[in-house]
Amino acid sequence: MKTFILIHGSWHNAWNWHKVVPLLEKRGHKAIAIDLPGMGRDKTRTKDVHLKTTAEKICRLMDTIEGKVILVGHSKNGIIISQAAEYRPDKIEKLVYLAAYLVPNGKTQREFSLQDTNGILKPYVRMNEDGTGHTLEPEIYKEGLYADCEDSITDLAKLLLSEESVETGITPLELTEENYGRVPRVYIECTEDKAVTPFIQRKMYTETPCEKVYSLPTSHSPFFSRPKELVDIFCSL
Repeated sequence: MKTFILIHGSWHNAWNWHKVVPLLEKRGHKAIAIDLPGMGRDKTRTKDVHLKTTAEKICRLMDTIEGKVILVGHSKNGIIISQAAEYRPDKIEKLVYLAAYLVPNGKTQREFSLQDTNGILKPYVRMNEDGTGHTLEPEIYKEGLYADCEDSITDLAKLLLSEESVETGITPLELTEENYGRVPRVYIECTEDKAVTPFIQRKMYTETPCEKVYSLPTSHSPFFSRPKELVDIFCSL
């Protein structure tokens, strides 16, 4: 039995994984999906959400689990699993980046996002009044996030997506070869992704090589559109 900790991406929450968790459990594994600070049921104020404390929330969870975990990060929050691995390298069996930001030491998620000029979400991101958070306009949900998903997913997203911290995306990662560098990592690319495009996915996993790269012919959200295929990859790790 393996233990998977599943980390959602921008604006989302633990709901991302509602199709994946039961499939992993049916195959004899344990799966834990959490809300990151300020997201979902975690009511931390957006202005109080920071990269370090967000990674520390994952670390506290890992500390309660016997043995090692497989840590999965989607989209923007690949940065969070990387920083958590720096803090707890001995607790992680493998890092899994799912269409995720795989960012090296000293760099930020924003730096790589700005290079992704074909991504279609940026014109629909709206800053809050004090500049500490942003939301995504619902009109782009279907095309940008859920193009190959059932319409019910888009309908649910209109109820469940929320504001996200700006600070986490503009804070440089602090990673070392001695800690983060010794944790095995794999990448799962989504070849039809319009949010984190295949161009930037490939750039990241080329510049920061992984032990293996898997491909899914999906949009940005394979946990909704192809959960079985995604779980097959998880179980092969």
